[in-house]
Amino acid sequence: MQTTRRGTLAGGLALAGLAATTSVRAAASARGALDTLIADSAKAEKGDPARFTDPLSDTYAQARRAAKTAEQARLKAIDREALDPVGRLAYDVFAYRLTEDLAEFASGRFEIARLTPLDPSFGPQVEFPDAASGAGAKFVTVQDYEDGLTRLNDFAGYLTNTVACLKEGLGKGYVQPRIVVTNVLAEVDVMLALAPRDTPFFKPILDMPAAIGPADRARLTAAYEAAIANLVLPGYRLWKTYLTETYLPAAREAPGLWAMKDGAKVYAAALRRHTTTDLTAEALHNLGLSEVARIRGEMDAARVATGYSGDLHALFQYVRTDPKFYFTKPEDLLARFKEIEARIWQGIPRLFNRKPKAPFEVRPLPSLGEARGTGYYNLGPPDGVSPGVLYFNMAMLKTRPIPTLETLTLHEGIPGHHFQGSLAQENTALPDVLRFGRSGLTAYVEGWGLYSESLGKALGMFTDPWQWFGHLDFEMLRAVRLVTDTGLHAKAWSRDKAIAYMTDNTSMAARDIAVEIDRYIAAPGQATAYKVGELKLHELAGRARTRLGARFNIRDFHDQVLMTGALPLATLEAKIDGWIAAGGPAYG
Repeated sequence: MQTTRRGTLAGGLALAGLAATTSVRAAASARGALDTLIADSAKAEKGDPARFTDPLSDTYAQARRAAKTAEQARLKAIDREALDPVGRLAYDVFAYRLTEDLAEFASGRFEIARLTPLDPSFGPQVEFPDAASGAGAKFVTVQDYEDGLTRLNDFAGYLTNTVACLKEGLGKGYVQPRIVVTNVLAEVDVMLALAPRDTPFFKPILDMPAAIGPADRARLTAAYEAAIANLVLPGYRLWKTYLTETYLPAAREAPGLWAMKDGAKVYAAALRRHTTTDLTAEALHNLGLSEVARIRGEMDAARVATGYSGDLHALFQYVRTDPKFYFTKPEDLLARFKEIEARIWQGIPRLFNRKPKAPFEVRPLPSLGEARGTGYYNLGPPDGVSPGVLYFNMAMLKTRPIPTLETLTLHEGIPGHHFQGSLAQENTALPDVLRFGRSGLTAYVEGWGLYSESLGKALGMFTDPWQWFGHLDFEMLRAVRLVTDTGLHAKAWSRDKAIAYMTDNTSMAARDIAVEIDRYIAAPGQATAYKVGELKLHELAGRARTRLGARFNIRDFHDQVLMTGALPLATLEAKIDGWIAAGGPAYG
């Protein structure tokens, strides 16, 4: 049989078409398997929204380890190369997270954390009251209130279980520093000073919708008051008794992990987890020293611009003590935040192609302000309507200088955490691990916040020399964090030495400095991620600007950073390098 050229061509086209169809099917199959795996993992991580999950229970540990092992096997069965670019990003981020999670178990670090569960900065004893007050869980229907009661009961169980874990840790030689115990006890005392109806746990009852009928209203009111009085507050009292009488006398005096059993291993892992790099404590310490020296030079120039004639140390004390630098009324502070926000929005189109649908707000911190830090940003739900909220500690008005407020808004709000979190979760084309996966990727999340501060001048901010000084003061804080965090946990610094170093290099008030240093003691490594992430973003922006030349567009660069969610720094770098190689095209 003779084969014609036309027949050969037709056959070749048919084979090519078949190959293309097969490739498309393989890609769809791989993406479908990945999306299903990610969704299953997210559901398992979230747990039952009607419950408070006790992270210290044996059941939780066993279920988590089994789930992560099974997820890793499922991920390995997915052909990464068959995925589209966004799918490959999601695959890489999910694989990174799984590797880190399983390493926690394999190294024994998960168990060490379970036996040393006190955290005055981010522990459930302070975070759950905020959520239970209505700031983190909706209370609209009767069922919402029933679920709230269930969570109160679960939380009371967690309080009891914490004491059991601390006892076990003490017996095995894992014990936390005295300052952590002292700070947790201060939070416990604040809660125990409140009557049940004055606690944040009762606030949903005070805000109960009118649609809930009288019978349910009376029943739920009584049930909440009883749960708070008979379950939750006794749990705090148990902490008070055990920590005061048993744990505090046995707690270690040295604040750093270097002084705890297996502490060096724990700290190295914390640095790797938060920075998403292999930078050592020594390298981070030296980087911090270099940044401190650089920023001090800029601060001295800013001092001259303000017209202040004394040296930097005198200027720091001037800012700490002069009443003109502080608001005395919460409403005045909130009004200033609104004014700053309005000015930032005017400059956003110069640097960004898009903005979130969700609005941004500043509200007072819901609970325990006297025993906590400045506050935090809370991302709203992905509906594009509910706001992202900066919860500000109104108990700290006397220690939050007005010259830092523009920078704080840039970091926590626009274009900082609010842009990063909202733009990702409003991008419904992303796999969930990219839309919602901010937790643990501290260098990206906080690095973006700090990078956002550096955009202030381009956004029309810092026209007042005092606000520029405040900006540098905040940048100095992040550089000092590199030095003090590593100093405390790897170089045997005392708490007093760390406080003195921060006092010498910033204008922060004494109380704020103590809160900062104690945070680094309680949450090792987290504070080092800010500068690491920011410097990487500046490095990538500079690389793109150099290589792309006239084709570089800062708005397109920001799209590339923001529109695929939080990434480990190595993954982000590979993505930006690929974008540069493609000629810096616009997103989407």
